[in-house]
Amino acid sequence: MKDRMGKELSGQEVLQKIVNRIGNILLEFWIMFLHYTVGYIPVHHIRRFFYRLSGVAIGEGSTIHMETRFYDPRNIEIGEDTIIGEKVTLDGRAKLKIGNHVDIATGVMIYNSQHDIHSETFAPIEEAVIIEDYVFIGPRVIIQPGVRIGKGAIIAAGAVVAKDVEAMDIVGGIPAAVIGKRKVKELHYKLGRARWFR
Repeated sequence: MKDRMGKELSGQEVLQKIVNRIGNILLEFWIMFLHYTVGYIPVHHIRRFFYRLSGVAIGEGSTIHMETRFYDPRNIEIGEDTIIGEKVTLDGRAKLKIGNHVDIATGVMIYNSQHDIHSETFAPIEEAVIIEDYVFIGPRVIIQPGVRIGKGAIIAAGAVVAKDVEAMDIVGGIPAAVIGKRKVKELHYKLGRARWFR
């Protein structure tokens, strides 16, 4: 038997590929269930139960709104008092760590896996994404693999974040660039209660 690049595979490699394929199919079924069933349940507590069952670490007081899409939830960690808006994509194919008091608006896409466009095999690259405490991410932002967003940073709506963002920076644009700095010195607010039926 050969792989997709034409390389001859040993019996052990064939067996490993079969096991990996079965595992991936089962994961895809579970992700489909999370998205098309759990994601539409208009009760936060029920959704959190299933997301935690799936391996997402969710801190106290945090909320994940409806229609969130996960790519392997087992590598996702969400801190306390964090709100994930509707229709957000959370990629867990590598580590995704979201801190405390983080507000992620509707339609944000956070990726930590992409293809190496210079690879002869178009191989995947997986890099962790870290979002520190008190970050606000505006609607329709795209965050690329390997990015760290520093404490208190603000990402303006529609930005594409391809490199690290320093603490308290305000960034926007494509690609995202610094457009300002937060004036507040001490961050100690709480986001409060999320909308009940979202």
